[in-house]
Amino acid sequence: MAHESSTLERGHSMAEQYSVYDESWLEIDSFKWIESERAGYDLGDKAVNRWVSDHWRGYLRARWLEHLQGSRYWIELDRGDFGLLKRSFIGEPELLNAILSHLKAGLENLHVLCWAKENQIPCEPVLRILEALDINSRRLRHRFEQR
Repeated sequence: MAHESSTLERGHSMAEQYSVYDESWLEIDSFKWIESERAGYDLGDKAVNRWVSDHWRGYLRARWLEHLQGSRYWIELDRGDFGLLKRSFIGEPELLNAILSHLKAGLENLHVLCWAKENQIPCEPVLRILEALDINSRRLRHRFEQR
């Protein structure tokens, strides 16, 4: 269950397809084992729910960035986003890298805009990048996420 074995044709290259849900179970199982060892007994669903609550958003954000970079294709994410960073923003690598660093750190659009303002960076190119990335529409709920 490590990953989907199918491939996606993208131009002349082939990209293996992975599932964020299937791959997250590797992280969940590891977390559950470590936390259960610390507790001295099997924590079961309690550990699963805690991982989802504490780590799912960061895990998904990292997978989304891999998808945008074109390094890994995640089947639950938007097909059109795959490799977006290689096709767009070619003239703004420093600004894009700075924004991506903020997003990798778990910050949101408002934080990025405040950072731009504090550093006297024109908001127009920052907004253009944030709108193209459209992070707010790229959120997925984990199957075990509490409502």
